[in-house]
Amino acid sequence: MAETTAYAPLPTTSAASVSAANTAIRLRVLGLILLAFSAILIIGIAAIRINGGDDVSPEIGQVPNGPELEGEAYTIVLGPASRGPVLGVSEKNSGAAAALRGVGRGSYPWTNDMLQWQRTGFHFQPLRNWMNDPNGPVFYKGWYHLFYQYNGGGAVWGNITWGHAVSRDLTHWLHLPVAMVPDHWYDINGVWTGSATVLPNGNLIMLYTGSTNTTTQVQCLVVPTNPADPLLIHWHKHEANPVLIPPPSILPHDFRDPTTAWTDPSDPSTFLVAIGSKDDSSNRHAGVAYVYATRDFLSYKLLPDVLHRVEGTGMWECIDFFPVSVDGQAGLDTSEKAGERIKHILKASLDDDRHDYYAIGRYDANENKWVPDDAEKDVGIGLRYDWGKFYAAKTFYDHHKRRRVLWGWVGETDSEQTDVSKGWASIMSIPRTILFDSKTGSNLLFWPVEEVNFLRAKSYEFSSIDVLPGSVVPLNMPANAAQIDIEAEFEVEKMAVTMAVEADVGYNCSTSNGASGRGLLGPFGLLVLADKDLGEQTATYFYLSVSVDGTTQTHFCQDETRSSRASDIVKRVVGYTVPVLHGEMLTVRILVDHSIVESFAQGGRSAITSRVYPTKAFHSAKVFLFNNATAASVTAKSIKIWEMESTFKQNYEEHAYQFS
Repeated sequence: MAETTAYAPLPTTSAASVSAANTAIRLRVLGLILLAFSAILIIGIAAIRINGGDDVSPEIGQVPNGPELEGEAYTIVLGPASRGPVLGVSEKNSGAAAALRGVGRGSYPWTNDMLQWQRTGFHFQPLRNWMNDPNGPVFYKGWYHLFYQYNGGGAVWGNITWGHAVSRDLTHWLHLPVAMVPDHWYDINGVWTGSATVLPNGNLIMLYTGSTNTTTQVQCLVVPTNPADPLLIHWHKHEANPVLIPPPSILPHDFRDPTTAWTDPSDPSTFLVAIGSKDDSSNRHAGVAYVYATRDFLSYKLLPDVLHRVEGTGMWECIDFFPVSVDGQAGLDTSEKAGERIKHILKASLDDDRHDYYAIGRYDANENKWVPDDAEKDVGIGLRYDWGKFYAAKTFYDHHKRRRVLWGWVGETDSEQTDVSKGWASIMSIPRTILFDSKTGSNLLFWPVEEVNFLRAKSYEFSSIDVLPGSVVPLNMPANAAQIDIEAEFEVEKMAVTMAVEADVGYNCSTSNGASGRGLLGPFGLLVLADKDLGEQTATYFYLSVSVDGTTQTHFCQDETRSSRASDIVKRVVGYTVPVLHGEMLTVRILVDHSIVESFAQGGRSAITSRVYPTKAFHSAKVFLFNNATAASVTAKSIKIWEMESTFKQNYEEHAYQFS
């Protein structure tokens, strides 16, 4: 693998020809936009209808039909145009755009107080404007760096640059100047996602995808202008860019998002980099991960065959590839060699459904092959990082604390019009550690980094609360429960589980009635961001099903359908089964931070993230226990709730940060 072969670089383009080409492209695009807008306008006018007001029952989990406030004025909004695919990346419009386009739902009359409340207190987000994928996270000279796709000109996707922030503890952030902008022919249409690699000598390099003046996706190299600067303020794009172009077998829009590089086990002077793509030949529609070898990050050799492919999964974006220890004790450096006690994780963000899938398997570097442990849980058809709103995730190895840390982009599920009104869109998930679950041997564990615990302030504790079938129990807290951390343990009445035969065998979170449904052994759990009348609520719950042979399955779900009275947002029930071993209690941790709810079951075996936009509950959010099972009582053995401090997010001032 030590041999390297350089691809011929794309032809350079003079400034005059670039300008002329860009002008022609802009005119063509403008014409297409005007044509599309005209068509949308005609369709929109034809589809406009008046929404009626229906009464809303305060029962758990019921979904309101249309606007709830009789007599209020609602503005009919035309669905925004698609954002992203025309330039060869995944859809980037607001989460509500596709789901609500053409259904005639009106825009909720949001007040400034409601919109301002939606900003988070302890999650990372820019001070304003649009953000999407996390890019190149890295720990460098004492600072955690987070780069991200950023539009400094507005709250919608477009004009993408690389935003940049640093932190000492992954919770308190200093916003730095933009790190990269699209200013060369090879990235003029986009400085897309990339990854950081810390070399054995301590030097740092970054590979990212550029979209050329013809929207071809190429890989580019960028390095710190001053490697001694711990804040990495300035970056230099290498003169040899683009360093890697699509091979003939790959279409120009299907070659993006290089991973962190790892060393070739047979030759430490050679590095390997994976890049996502797809293969639509013979109707395969396969997701594919290619691997390239390089010694200098300037010339590359495409290795024979592919690292892995899965038919029917489509374009693989933002792939990630890293080792985990089967002992489940600590994170591993990306270059850790495969072995008996080492497995490798392959993750892909699927362009088709915008979810992040992973699989556990074995890596053979000599054969350039990764094979999943369980073919039925292969990439794109099995496990997910998160069962809710979570995409384009990226990990990095934190050698400072010997852990692997995961970032995920959490987009909006409201309307684009609302995002423009509030002046920002998207947040990052809480950074999470990743470990192999040595108890089950079949999944990863995702858990908020330990630094989040230091944000805990005043606490409230409850124990041994019996929640009878069909009941709701308030947890009295004097504070507004809009910024809290909850840890809870539940125990289901054993006799009820033993007596249940063939109970809800086909249960599925996303096709169920959510928290309002009633079964023998569920649902039961917690209601957060709820108002006192339960007109608004977000439910995090468990649901047990029992097969004919007595095997019990535990479903972990989150019900957003009553999270808001607004109708111009996406509200779903999401989740999946979670492994529960013999003798284990049911445990959940919930981080509530205004418009985001992140939940973790069974120590992180399953995670769910929801965006929610209350219209009543934001005034005085409350927490309740509930049990909608018909045949089982549930005991909340232990509940701990902490108020969470807000974290400062300040702008960089050059004179305040001088380093020798």
